[in-house]
Amino acid sequence: MNRQGDKSQHQIRTAAAPRPVGAYPHARRVGDFIFVSGMGPRQPGTDEIPGGPIRDTEGEPRDYDVAAQTRAVIENIATVLDSAGSSLDDVVDVTVFLIDMERDFRTFNEEYGKTLGPIGPTRTTVAVSALPTPIAVELKVIAHCPALEADSGG
Repeated sequence: MNRQGDKSQHQIRTAAAPRPVGAYPHARRVGDFIFVSGMGPRQPGTDEIPGGPIRDTEGEPRDYDVAAQTRAVIENIATVLDSAGSSLDDVVDVTVFLIDMERDFRTFNEEYGKTLGPIGPTRTTVAVSALPTPIAVELKVIAHCPALEADSGG
């Protein structure tokens, strides 16, 4: 079945968020759901990493601030959701990727709790050995956001 004409699905891209590091959109709307691609803390336009990168240009480990990275990730997700006509309040599921669970989980959890905690989405947190850029945390979210009547063609 060819779904290219299906208006209930479309890609979401915005210059207000950091550009993806691969061939994928910031998010995709499918029906009443928005699937946000894995998002890190890089800043749009500069790729600066709040809290600093986890390693230097030679690959040597650096000290970094996971709280600052977590806040930036959540801000980036909010930006993408906003561009899709949604918000953090619509988030129903979060997958978290941390490069150092033992070091970072407590601080990450405190920052997460300030914004997404009260909303109450389901969450899975996994430790990974690396992420595509020198960051400590990445989130992937799903939001439920019913399409507006004007958006659905009716």
